[in-house]
Amino acid sequence: MRTEQPKTIYLKDYQAPDYLIDETHLTFELHDDHTLVHAQLVMRRNPAAGGGLPPLVLDGQQLELLSLKLDDAELGSADYQLSEDHLSLQPKAEQFTLDSSVRIHPETNTALEGLYKSSGLFCTQCEAEGFRKITYYLDRPDVMSTFTTSLSADKQKYPILLSNGNPVAQGEDQGGRHWATWEDPFKKPAYLFALVAGDLWCVEDTFTRASGRDVTLRIYVEPENIDKCQHAMDSLKKSMRWDEQVYGREYDLDIFMIVAVNDFNMGAMENKGLNIFNSSCVLAKAETATDAAHQRVEAVVAHEYFHNWSGNRVTCRDWFQLSLKEGFTVFRDAEFSADMNSRTVKRIEDVAFLRTHQFAEDAGPMAHPVRPASFMEISNFYTLTVYEKGSEVVRMLRTLLGAEGFRKGSDLYFERHDGQAVTCDDFVQAMEDANAVDLSQFKRWYSQAGTPRLAASEQYDESANTYTLSFRQSCPATPESAEKQPFVIPVELGLLDAQGRALPLRLQGEATPQGTTRVLAVTEAEQHFTFLDVPAKPLPSLLRGFSAPVKLSFPYNRDQLMFLMQHDSDGFNRWEAGQQLAVQVLQDMIGQYQAGQPLVADVRLLQAFETLLDDDSLDQAMVAEMLSLPGEAYLTEISEVADVDAIHAARDVARKQLANHLHARLWRRYQANREVSRVTPYLASAEHFARRALQNITLSYLMLSEREDVLAATLEQFENADNMTERLTALAVLVNSPFERERAAALDRFAEQFKGNPLVMDQWFTVQAGSTLPGGLTRVKALMLHPAFTMKNPNKVRALIGAFASQNLVNFHAADGSGYRFLADIVIELNGFNPQIASRQLAPLTRWRKYDSARQALMKAELERILASGELSSDVYEVVSKSLA
Repeated sequence: MRTEQPKTIYLKDYQAPDYLIDETHLTFELHDDHTLVHAQLVMRRNPAAGGGLPPLVLDGQQLELLSLKLDDAELGSADYQLSEDHLSLQPKAEQFTLDSSVRIHPETNTALEGLYKSSGLFCTQCEAEGFRKITYYLDRPDVMSTFTTSLSADKQKYPILLSNGNPVAQGEDQGGRHWATWEDPFKKPAYLFALVAGDLWCVEDTFTRASGRDVTLRIYVEPENIDKCQHAMDSLKKSMRWDEQVYGREYDLDIFMIVAVNDFNMGAMENKGLNIFNSSCVLAKAETATDAAHQRVEAVVAHEYFHNWSGNRVTCRDWFQLSLKEGFTVFRDAEFSADMNSRTVKRIEDVAFLRTHQFAEDAGPMAHPVRPASFMEISNFYTLTVYEKGSEVVRMLRTLLGAEGFRKGSDLYFERHDGQAVTCDDFVQAMEDANAVDLSQFKRWYSQAGTPRLAASEQYDESANTYTLSFRQSCPATPESAEKQPFVIPVELGLLDAQGRALPLRLQGEATPQGTTRVLAVTEAEQHFTFLDVPAKPLPSLLRGFSAPVKLSFPYNRDQLMFLMQHDSDGFNRWEAGQQLAVQVLQDMIGQYQAGQPLVADVRLLQAFETLLDDDSLDQAMVAEMLSLPGEAYLTEISEVADVDAIHAARDVARKQLANHLHARLWRRYQANREVSRVTPYLASAEHFARRALQNITLSYLMLSEREDVLAATLEQFENADNMTERLTALAVLVNSPFERERAAALDRFAEQFKGNPLVMDQWFTVQAGSTLPGGLTRVKALMLHPAFTMKNPNKVRALIGAFASQNLVNFHAADGSGYRFLADIVIELNGFNPQIASRQLAPLTRWRKYDSARQALMKAELERILASGELSSDVYEVVSKSLA
């Protein structure tokens, strides 16, 4: 049992490195039962770190040191000090060369960090601190070096040898071995190093850059997946063109490579010139990947490519600045996806995810600012706050500065800091300098944790024709701080008259109106804005496009929300009005359940959905989003004390009442779209995504009627669909239906058809893990015995266990605590061989304070059991200890 807390690292303690590495020369001898790593580091004293020659302290873990030389002088054991995590020695001069040789064991590396071997493939994952498991090094992002890497391996087993940069030489050795050398001329930190060796096939293409030069594009996969790469290749080329057009960024090497691997802790990694991807983020074709998977591939390919500038050419000084690269790049990939598909639907999807999951993180024990002030284990801070909220912070900058001002700021940022490791302050400073503005108050978004609350109220003066909006902002206490200073909150808004027309907006002090949509900057704890020449009391459309990541409250009544659903010119706010209406209705029904009364949905919700389904002119993707009720996880997040059973019952009954009331309308829209699907070949395009989205949500409602004709339609779709989106939806509808015989037959048929495809089987696991029918935990435990499941593969753990604990709330939160015991057992087991995945599975238990006292006690007891279970990794210890604090 751990008796001492792991060391906490603080941003305030940052110090520049004592030494720098100008050149890194690596040679890897890859063997089945070990790997030899020879490193030559050309080093010098850092002029920014002060005088003298302090000891050189290199990071290193799980390394067997074989030899060490300083400027060609062999060092003996008396010349250096070795600990579990470091190698220390005393340099003799300001500049020197250090040579080392170590033995490592990728074949037994189950943590999937550093260099590991999986499914016959050598692969690396070095972010954040995995390179220290490869060789002794200054493993920190502010030490940037050029890299030359040579690999040698058995040619028959590992015909493909890849690393960062451009290929410069290759050849063959005796004994059936061969070698290749790669040179990366751009300085990078060690976390961006990559190596891959294996039996891989490749799809190749070219891209002509704006400058006229061609770059070779390659996607490497295992042979059986060669037919699933074209969508990723198309996405890559679109990303490259978009980055040139929107940000003026051109690719800089002669070759860009992606490798897809099955065993990977993350989604993907932006290693310079050699991106390593979880196969789920590369492989996509109609028969095996859903529309959502196609869109995810496009977005992740873009994200990792965009990192070439926002993360690689300009990287982060230390890991506290992680959002410098991730928040900015998430914003960039979101804008790319919005341009490639439906901008409104993309924004709806992102905000729904943020409010359900990141807001919950802000309200939990692991709450932290976008730029954390401290951490024990950096892997725990690859969070929604750093990524998604960090993206929202960048979006607010763009909203405040305008598209042109933001582009000026990003141009200056890249120009000023190319080849450097910098901070979030440097990014904001470039925006300030390019636009001659003061953003010092805005930077509180980087340093203050929690989700701000913004309360809005109105006052109309009929005699003066003025309309005043008042805003009051606050932010709840979080673990690092009770007191919060006011944020800069951009509120984009419009005012609608009684016919739904947008009013011209003239603020007090202005001579003329400034358009019909305005951005107000709320900078004080309480602030008032008065509009002039308003002939009658308007209806405000507030926080258009979700212009700030805040919890907004305004006393809309249900009739006003229905009006906004029909008339607001802002697509996001039309959806938002529908969500607010549904939340009010569902909260009424939760109260009815708790009072033992019959559950009845407000007729206005039924009427609003009637209007949606009757209007064939609306974007079908938008209609599908508006037909989706707020999820149980979101209803939990907005509850003071979440009543799991009441939330589930209210949402379930509301869906059934909607399904029964709207049956004819749903059936009409379903049949019309299904008919088109039968005769139209699959395309991964926005229009086709929209049609299938509406087709599938109408089917999910229709099945709630439990009618035989709907069952027949579902079976027809399952059997005859030419794409995974329609087939998987039909399966999910069956899995959640009372038709046991048809459900079992469909599950068996699906598993038999796709048993050789690991990613499709992940979807099969997830559909069953998410079923809210009774007996969820029993089904999950049985599925863990299925031959397609293994705890060693992160995708399988996420697909089955993660889906059950995070999506199937009514079963996971069973009153007897069985779901909590199960998850604790899983975390304890994972802690032993993959701490990163173990800590990420803990999230549902960390929210224990959100539930009733009985469930709180059960969840807390399981956290305490994990804490007492033995020697915990720092990943798991940090999350558990903070959750219990």
